[in-house]
Amino acid sequence: MTDATRHRSFASPLGTLTAFEIDGAIVALELGRAPTVGTETTILQDLRRQLDEYFAGKRQRFELALAPAGPKRRQQIWRAMADIPYGRTETYGQLAARLGSSARAVGQACGANPIPIIVPCHRVLGTSGVGGFSFGDGAETKLRLLRLENPALTLSIRIQS
Repeated sequence: MTDATRHRSFASPLGTLTAFEIDGAIVALELGRAPTVGTETTILQDLRRQLDEYFAGKRQRFELALAPAGPKRRQQIWRAMADIPYGRTETYGQLAARLGSSARAVGQACGANPIPIIVPCHRVLGTSGVGGFSFGDGAETKLRLLRLENPALTLSIRIQS
């Protein structure tokens, strides 16, 4: 992050989250970073409040200015992920078909998503299971988020042998 980046760390049910903001827009959300005080800006306060509401089951959609850095195609995929309704999922292939893209491109965009949870890449699944997740404890964290949104979900993690 640059000198113009403002950040704030705070506790969540997943562990310490650190949010980063540039020019009034959220650019990144990290899990497990050592807590730092940072700067408490209005958008970082809004993000923390909205995440608290989300984890409490009281918020289904985030209302924040976002500016994730990435190529135009990834931006398009991230916007499409944000359209997947709370408590619902799509496969990499379904999202790819909706965008006229490839499942591999969707998977790569998921893995490169700098704002997980807010840009809900956890709602994108493999055809035969949960799929990967590059945030927190990987698939375990993905399952926690999915079950938070839909307690009736019956997915499990497949162990590769």
